[in-house]
Order: sequence, then C-alpha cells, then structure tokens
Amino acid sequence: MEKLLNQITAEVTDAFTAAGYDGKYGRVTLSSRPDLCEFQCNGAMAAAKFYKKAPFLISDAIAGILQGNRMFASVESVKPGFLNLRLSKDFLSDYLNEMQVHEKLGVEETGQDQTIIVDYGGANVAKPLHIGHLRSAIIGESIRRMGLYLGYHMIGDVHLGDWGLQMGLIIEELHDRKPDLVYFDESFSGTYPAEAPFTITELEEIYPAASKKSKEDDAFKNRAHQATLKLQNGYAPYRAIWNHIMHVSVADLKKNYASLDVHFDLWKGESDADPYIPGLIQSLLDQGIAYESQGALVVDIAEETDSKELPPCIVRKSDGAALYATSDLGTILEREKDFSPTAYIYLADKRQQLHFTQVFRVAKKAGFVKPETDMRYVGFGTMNGKDGTPFKTREGGVMRLEQLIADINGTVYARIMENRSISEEEAGDTAKIVGLAALKYGDLCNQASRDYVFDIDRFISFEGNTGPYILYTIVRIKSILKKYAEQAGIQPDTAAEEAEVFSEKTAKPAEAAEQARILPAGAADRTKILPAETPEQKDLMLELAKWNSVIETAFAETAPHKVCAYIYDLSNAFNRFYHGTKILAEEDTAVQTGYIRLLELTKSVLETGIDVLGFSAPERM
Repeated sequence: MEKLLNQITAEVTDAFTAAGYDGKYGRVTLSSRPDLCEFQCNGAMAAAKFYKKAPFLISDAIAGILQGNRMFASVESVKPGFLNLRLSKDFLSDYLNEMQVHEKLGVEETGQDQTIIVDYGGANVAKPLHIGHLRSAIIGESIRRMGLYLGYHMIGDVHLGDWGLQMGLIIEELHDRKPDLVYFDESFSGTYPAEAPFTITELEEIYPAASKKSKEDDAFKNRAHQATLKLQNGYAPYRAIWNHIMHVSVADLKKNYASLDVHFDLWKGESDADPYIPGLIQSLLDQGIAYESQGALVVDIAEETDSKELPPCIVRKSDGAALYATSDLGTILEREKDFSPTAYIYLADKRQQLHFTQVFRVAKKAGFVKPETDMRYVGFGTMNGKDGTPFKTREGGVMRLEQLIADINGTVYARIMENRSISEEEAGDTAKIVGLAALKYGDLCNQASRDYVFDIDRFISFEGNTGPYILYTIVRIKSILKKYAEQAGIQPDTAAEEAEVFSEKTAKPAEAAEQARILPAGAADRTKILPAETPEQKDLMLELAKWNSVIETAFAETAPHKVCAYIYDLSNAFNRFYHGTKILAEEDTAVQTGYIRLLELTKSVLETGIDVLGFSAPERM
C-alpha cells in the first residue's frame, strides 16, 4: 500500500509538471506549522531560482491546478511561495479503510529474499546476565522484530563469549576445589560423566573467585593460560568440562533472556569461529594484506577519506594468539558460508566503534563479504543512575538483570495493589507484563547512541511518555470495544471474529458471504471508518495514516525510538479523541460503528507497534 506522503507528493509533482516546471520540486513534507496546515510543499522557492520567477507566481499556479482535486480539502498559496495543504476527510477515511483491510495495516513487505544477521547478545558463559547486557538485547530484539514485520529473513545470533581466558580460569579453579574429579586424572580412559560437577550457582561463584585469584597469583594465572590453550587445542578432559559449562550456563541464559521476551535464532559463540581462524590468517597472508609489525600480524584499514588516523587491525598477537577481531572475522566467514546474508547489524557499546570499523574494513578488503554487503554497527550509550554515572546496586556493584526485572515487577505490583480490583494472582501476572513494558519502553524511547537515566518511578508511571501509558491506552480501547459488543448484543467470540475480519484480514468481494455469516444482523452495513467530524478525530486519523512510513523509516535507520515516538503521539491523539467524543453514547448507529472501526484500527496499530518493540498489553490494568 503506497504511503500517504508519497501519494500526496505524486499529486503535487504532477501539478508542477502540468504547470511546465520540473516535477522534482513537488516534494511534500509534514507541516512544521500544524496550526496552519497538515502538509506543505516549499518547492516553488527552489524552482524560482532556476526559472527566474517570483516564487509566489509558481505556487499560485500549482495551487490553481490542485483546486478541486479530490485529495485535498484546501490548497493555499502563501507568500513568498509556500503551498499549504489539507487533506479531504473523504480521501483520508478511504485511505484508512484500505489500511484496515490490508494484511499488514498498509505496510508492504520490502525485505523479501533478503537475509540479515543481527548480532545482539554478547553474554559470556559462566557469568550471570547483568544490566550491561540489557541494551544490546532489547534494542537488537526490536530491530529483529521490525525486520521480520517488513518481510526480511532475520537471523538473531547471541554470539556468546565462550572461548577465552575465562574458560581456563574456571577449569583451574575447579581443579583446585575438586582435584579428585576424573577430568584431572591423566590416567582416566573411560567416558566422562554426563552430569556437570557444578550447578549454575556454583559456576557463577567459581568465575569471580578465579578472576580475583589470577590478579593476585601469577602462577595460577599462568596455569589458566595453559588450560585455555589445551582446551582450544582439543584436550578431551577440558573439552568435557567446557561442554558442562556450556550446557549449564546456556540453559540459565535462555531462561533469563526469555524473561525479557528476547529470542535468538542461533546460539553460536566464539568457539564456533575457531576452526575458521587458520584459514582466514592464511588468506590475509596470501593476498598480501597482512604484514608483521612488532611481532604481531596486522592489516591496514586506513582510507583516504578518513577524517582521523585509524590504527591497523591486529589479527594475531606476537605470541600467536587470536583476538576479538580475529574471532569476529572467523564468525563472518562462518555466516557467509551458512547464510550469505545481504546485511549485518551488530549491537554493542558505542565505545566499540573502532573495533567494528576495523573488522568491517578487513572483511571487505579481504573479500570475505561482497562489496555491496551492508555492514552496520549500532553503538549504544550507557544506562545511568540518577547521579549520572553507570547504574549500580546500593552496594556499588553491577546489578544482575534478573534482580532489576524483579525490582520493577515488584514496584508495579505494589502500585496495582494500591487500588486493587483484581486478584493477587492476576495482579502478579499483570505486573510482569507492565513491568517489562516499563523497562523496555524506558530504554527504547531513547536514541540508542545516547546515555539515559534509569528512573524506575518515571518508567512505571501511567502518565507521560512511558510504556504503562501506552498499555493503558490499549486497555482503554479494549474496554470500549468490549462494552460496545455487550451493548450491541454481540457475543464476545463473535465480536472477536468481527474485529479479526475487519482489522486484520483483507476483505474481498468473494468473501462477502462468509462475512455475512460471521457478523450479526446488519453488521455488513457498518464496516467503514467514516470521514472525520471533529478536529480531534481527523488528527487521530492522520496519525494512523503514518504507520507504514514510520515502521519503514525506523527499520532503515535501525531506530526503535522512532516507533516509540510514533505510538506515543498516536496514544495522545486517541486520548484527545476519546475525551472529546461520546463513543458509546452516540445515538446515530452509523456514526457510532464508524467510531468502533476507527478504534479497532487504532488498537491494531498500537498492538503491532508494541509487538515490534518486544512487549505486549494485558487485558485490563
């Protein structure tokens, strides 16, 4: 379905052409002065310079051609040469009716036959998820969902840290604590146990203890290095321990990511890239791209257009060890072999800008990816406390993610119970839904690259630009639709079917008989959103018409905050309409059912918006 702004631009472009001017001057934008008009075209100002004519003469001519066009309620030429446009109510209602029966609310699947890898996990095994993992997970999940909605083949990869020194540290700490385990008996030749010699709780205590010991005991640190090397060289006992670590840790990570409603298609790690590293090093050498510098192997990545000097990318240390860049390049080779994606999107702390610039340039320079492959890095800022520093626990430590979620859910639960009209069980379930919305929206409404202040009281507020406010708006619409169904004598199941037919499915003439069977008597005559009767109603309709443009732009710019801004504006527009309109008390049946169709569309757009952001709405609040 063609975007509204494109349709308006096409009409104005044709008018420029008809008047003898280049159609390129007909671009239309949203009005910067909504008190004066809804859309505007400033092309006459630019055209005046080329055609050496007064701009108001050009805008007057264009306005004259557009007078009487069904699309517009008014077209006004304003000196020195602006075109102010207002849409006709009939055209706008027709657009929304088409949007309502469109399978995806007017959004075209632009991503057909395109595969995009989204790398947005980054957790280390054997360590609990903490708040430092939050932004990558929820921003990445939203980007993945937006892409899916637009028809792209999106592949989300957690990309675990599972192959570095932490593995050797854990192995040696386990050796010190439980030296009698068969993994440390060099004479053992049997089958290693299927059950891990530690729980997730023990494992999460082992690593920090080992890390602390390595900073104080050089001998222990050297043992850990040797254990890591033996593991990476395939030493069977250590591979068996590593498998236990992976099994126990990944199960816990999946549980914690699920609590955020974050999901990955691949649970790959740095270890999966290891087999590709020898070949990629040899390829860099054979191509003459890599050279030795102070004992290390490096690749120059500087380009003439760089505004500042960029250092070479180190792909092998002087001791022969691989680095993160090497692992990421190996992962790219694996992904190219398995999926041949058209694009890559990486989520990481914005301080990793140089690292990803180096990796992307080496990948392109070495021909590991096609020249046209889009490789994008989305760097995000930090979540800070009210003091402006990175968020910490009261004791000054890094807060575990599950504790953060529990704190938010508990605060929301207490707020719900203050004015309890539901059972404790339902309050608990609702608190989880609202808490997740508060957490995710509180993060996603900020531009990813910016730091933001985590303020739990503001995040859970039911007023202002918050997740709970968006949910409350959706629940309000659900309540109105339910009361309407009861008032009209429509059974709940039938009402749900009716909403599905008209809000989510494409209604075609061939399906008329089936619709008539599903709908109550007379419903076939009330399937349309009617032209707006009030400014508040038209404002709501104009906001709804922006949806396909907003979601496409937000995905193209990897900017979930634009979806947040849109559903906030849409919620505000709906609430203004709601407060100024007697929906259920309306006596004119045709008008009332037109309102209901408009509410159904608003609900569908809002629910789709929060779904691509990664949360949902309860039935009541």
